[in-house]
Amino acid sequence: MNTDQPGPERHTCDVLVIGGGPAGSTVSPLLARHGHRVVLLEKDHHPRFHIGESLLPANLPLLERLGVAEQVKAIGMHKPGAEFVSPQHEQSQSFWFAEAWDKSMPYAYQVKRADFDEILIRNATREGVDVHEGCKATAVEFLADRSVRVHAQHDDGRESVWDAKFLVDASGRDTFLASRFKIKDRNPAHNSASVYGHFTNALRNEGEAAGNITIFWFDHGWFWFIPLSDGATSVGMVTWPYHMKTRQQRSLQQFLLDNIATCKALAARLGDATLVTEVEATGNFSYSAQRNHGENYLMLGDAFTFIDPVFSSGVWLAMNGGEMGAQTIHTCLTEPARARAALRRFDRQMRHGPKEFSWFIYRVTNPVMRDFFMGPSNVFRVKEALLSMLAGDIFGRTPIWRSLLLFKALYYGFNLAQPRRALAAWRRRRANIRPGDESALVRPS
Repeated sequence: MNTDQPGPERHTCDVLVIGGGPAGSTVSPLLARHGHRVVLLEKDHHPRFHIGESLLPANLPLLERLGVAEQVKAIGMHKPGAEFVSPQHEQSQSFWFAEAWDKSMPYAYQVKRADFDEILIRNATREGVDVHEGCKATAVEFLADRSVRVHAQHDDGRESVWDAKFLVDASGRDTFLASRFKIKDRNPAHNSASVYGHFTNALRNEGEAAGNITIFWFDHGWFWFIPLSDGATSVGMVTWPYHMKTRQQRSLQQFLLDNIATCKALAARLGDATLVTEVEATGNFSYSAQRNHGENYLMLGDAFTFIDPVFSSGVWLAMNGGEMGAQTIHTCLTEPARARAALRRFDRQMRHGPKEFSWFIYRVTNPVMRDFFMGPSNVFRVKEALLSMLAGDIFGRTPIWRSLLLFKALYYGFNLAQPRRALAAWRRRRANIRPGDESALVRPS
């Protein structure tokens, strides 16, 4: 037996954060500002590729509070709105954030996530967070004294152990805690996969609309078209499991290109474009953990839940959760008597965002909903409320809820008035969301 083998390095901190994406890089500097000793573990080295490049206007005030707004502006593509294109409608429909209920958030940005995420994690270091890149959390123990012990492996082979008062799981789709607790569930109301890549020389809209995200519906789901500031355009297909099975022996690249060809409006935008990245795929696109907190841990962003990205909500929900999480943890550590109430507020907020977006996401392929999006009306300020939802203005004292309730009532009313159409749409959706074989996401050998 080799007695000279060194043991793991041992450390202590107040809060340990697993994951250096938008959620982890938001909660950690805000906690450091409160004077807490914060350690952040990130398994990769920034910059690293990631999808989810479209931000929402509601995100911009938070970027100001973090102190990174000018840096993000420098790398961002100005995004004043969103465009929807439907094969069942002759004209596209554009939504302009300046026309939302709250006129103070008239634009957002499209960003390369490699650059955006690096800005956030470097900001965490500047704020005093002890950041360890190339360090993957491998195990966790919840100890009798209510502390948390996390074991980690560095990419140079070293092992480390951190003892912390509080743990934040911001591990994204790795779902560090939910997977270990075995509480991660497929979302029964939505089940899809994504195939995506970057193109150059894609045809963009002209003028002010050049930076808008475009959503293209097609027979088996939808495509995103996201212009980026360096001339690249992110294009991705979100589709149902039954359609992924039709890939068979085709490469992911060929499968994506073949499907683009079936969407005439998108194919026209990409007629002279060149694919410049490897095509990637992500399965089991929508899921949720059964809980998002315990007395000494929180789950943020995709580590808790992920929903279909049709409304670009992912980064905003992760970062907003990070800000709320920092307030919650600070209360738990400094005012234990208020901890339970703070955790209940955190739970409500974390569930609120996905719930509000999901109502629309689950119905976005319904023909009535598509008609509403392609021909919006502002009766009783319904369009303004819808735009506010698309902008991410769904937290705090936003006044949009009565108008959104009316929108939902109109949706149900139109479906009741067209029972055959509604029944056909319901049956189609039931078929779409059946679980599929995720082997279709793997590249053929």
